Amino acid sequence: MQDRSHWQAYGLLVFTTWCWGLNTIFSRLAVEQISPMQLVMFRWLGVILILLVFARKYLQQDWPILRQHLLFLTVLGCLGFTVFNFLFYLAGHYTTALNIGILQGSVPVFVLILTLLVFRQGVTAVQAIGIVVTLVGVVTVASGGSWRELRNLSINRGDIYVLIACFLYAVYSVSLSRRPQVRAISLFTVMAIAAWIISLPLLAVEVLQQGWQAPTFKGWLIALAVTILPSLVAQIFFIKGVALIGPNRAGVFINLVPVFAAIMAVMFLQENFEQYHAVSLALVLGGISLSELGRRDLALKVS
Repeated sequence: MQDRSHWQAYGLLVFTTWCWGLNTIFSRLAVEQISPMQLVMFRWLGVILILLVFARKYLQQDWPILRQHLLFLTVLGCLGFTVFNFLFYLAGHYTTALNIGILQGSVPVFVLILTLLVFRQGVTAVQAIGIVVTLVGVVTVASGGSWRELRNLSINRGDIYVLIACFLYAVYSVSLSRRPQVRAISLFTVMAIAAWIISLPLLAVEVLQQGWQAPTFKGWLIALAVTILPSLVAQIFFIKGVALIGPNRAGVFINLVPVFAAIMAVMFLQENFEQYHAVSLALVLGGISLSELGRRDLALKVS
């Protein structure tokens, strides 16, 4: 029974990371079909409408605790859901899905760095090497594997947007350690509502700057797909996977996101997989693996 639950968790987590990798493809497909803030706003509106059907009872039960943390949860929803996704989709206008997917691999390293700075947790030598290796991989893909581009600081603005988004998501992830002790679905619902509310004035700013252009039919399909797969199904499956095998083992599967994103970018978008992409992907995944290995070594020493 235990083996079967483990295999079930593996399947759920692999599908979760595939959905998150697929979000990278949507960021490129959305260009000229639906604006970044429209996609963010409609995404979270759809999630809220679905969640309220299933989570209303739990939300009412957890509300006395949630109400005490509304400001904190609003900030989390803003950083992790609204601004992160806006920068992510905006990046799709300026860089390739391959670059976006590989740069997503920087999130675990940003989390490790923030954990060190905020919680003053020690970093092992293996973890430090992992951070450096990952950062070298990030620099490699951001510079297009060209020393001249790096020397002249000619880095794609889309890659910069992705890195800022990844840093903000790392802040969100680290802050979740101080979340109120309520059901995950109640917590997710409140943050999704906050993300949607915050998206409204940001959408107004976008409209004032660029005017309103209604999404195309393809844009509406992308918004629907983003709502169901990366936003809802992936979140539910990840929560279920964590419950089955624990957060530490489940977290390792996130390393598959840049792999799936790279594969799908080549398959569905016909993007060219250059040599520097292979080098940077290997460096990012290798750096994350070293960071995880160093974390386990530290845990063994503490125990």
